[in-house]
Amino acid sequence: MKRIAIQGLRGSFHDIAANLYFEGEQTQLICCATFEEVFENIKQDPTIIGMMAIENTIAGSLLHNYELLRDSGTSVVGEHKLHISHCICCMPDDDWNTVTEIHSHPVALMQCRGFLSRHPEMKAVENEDTAGSAKEIFENRRHGHAAICSAAAAEMYGMKILENHIEDNKHNFTRFLVVCDPRKADFLRPIEKTDKSSLVFSLPHEEGSLSQVLSILSFYKINMTKIQSLPIIGREWEYMFYVDVTYDNLTRYRQSIDAITPLTKELKILGEYINGRQSD
Repeated sequence: MKRIAIQGLRGSFHDIAANLYFEGEQTQLICCATFEEVFENIKQDPTIIGMMAIENTIAGSLLHNYELLRDSGTSVVGEHKLHISHCICCMPDDDWNTVTEIHSHPVALMQCRGFLSRHPEMKAVENEDTAGSAKEIFENRRHGHAAICSAAAAEMYGMKILENHIEDNKHNFTRFLVVCDPRKADFLRPIEKTDKSSLVFSLPHEEGSLSQVLSILSFYKINMTKIQSLPIIGREWEYMFYVDVTYDNLTRYRQSIDAITPLTKELKILGEYINGRQSD
């Protein structure tokens, strides 16, 4: 049985993503209040696997999670891209004319700005979790309060769905990373089948330093699918670069890493894994 640590409760999008990624396997969910707690669980028990959102097609990258990933010492061993669809739900005996507040995670609220703007009479309230908002409203019988969450969470916690698919953009996907203790990585993904890698490095504060690295990756036919820069605290105008690359030849990929290493500082391979599928 695989033990999976997620941020959020049952019915959250992390829960849905974990179940889809490990479909057909026996799993035990460890629900955490924060992403820091996810990594703390892995640190305390190396057999635990983490599932962590890293970017969304609307909200963009979860910048803090990049730093947590780098500092944690864990390895990325997989990914899953989940279609995100939100509903608004309330207590069974509430309705449109009785709801005055809408609770949810700030990212979910942002993804439903159009819906919220059409209902100015409802106050948006930020909460730690989408599913947790529904659970808290139902368990505390908070009449007049609604939650934005997945339809699965609404049904799980006994809430009434007032409207489904309220997100602004129907092409709303979140990318989740599967992380674990590096000593367990080879048990969770066959290295010879990997075709994607996540890297992080800094560069000398010199003209053309980044373009040199990108040119080498191009020479080795390594496709860069994402680059994210974050400032290094305490070092003015210096940045960490988080880069995702895909490849179809493991040997050529490793040759490219050897070639760019002398040009970078603090280069670290965060994980090598199989390019994740996208689910609706």
